[in-house]
Amino acid sequence: MLDAGPSASGWSDQCWTTARIAEIVRLRFGVDYTVAGPDLLLHRIGWSAQVLSRTATGRDEAIIALWKDEQWSVMNRGRRTWAPGSAARTRPASA
Repeated sequence: MLDAGPSASGWSDQCWTTARIAEIVRLRFGVDYTVAGPDLLLHRIGWSAQVLSRTATGRDEAIIALWKDEQWSVMNRGRRTWAPGSAARTRPASA
């Protein structure tokens, strides 16, 4: 059933999810799984999570590169490793 694809089971897109596989197993075999259960079973038989192979139609690589250069470096700065004072409210900061 997995080889036939999700459209053969009634889903319009071509992406298997663990929730969908859990539903297929429940309908076909009468066994209930949590969402994590089918993931473990799939890994045992050599399958892995699917990732979309296409990108968004409105994606502009030049704007993304510019944003990474300007904004990401500011957001991804290292934090201070030392600051004066104490974080505890019961102990005043030593001068």
